[in-house]
Amino acid sequence: MSFKFLLHYSFHFLVPIAIALLFYKKKWIQVYLIFIGTMLIDLDHLLANPIFDPNRCSINFHPLHTYYAAGAYILMVIPKKSRILGIAFLLHLFTDYLDCYL
Repeated sequence: MSFKFLLHYSFHFLVPIAIALLFYKKKWIQVYLIFIGTMLIDLDHLLANPIFDPNRCSINFHPLHTYYAAGAYILMVIPKKSRILGIAFLLHLFTDYLDCYL
């Protein structure tokens, strides 16, 4: 198991639980499930050929992983109703961005 793999999946599963526990104590389970649910943005990988390429950088390759999408996710952080989703999507993009450098 590589460092890149451990870092990637720690950011997808452990960092969200830490955020949920630290900032949303009363509803941490719901918040954590939202974070996990936002991984559905990876469905845009199905549009690529091949679907999975371990050496490909997702950022600006897949439609939901673009800087334009990141702009929308940043705007989602402003209203309280969509804040958790926005943070979760941005964390997902940051995690994938890390992969581009490792």
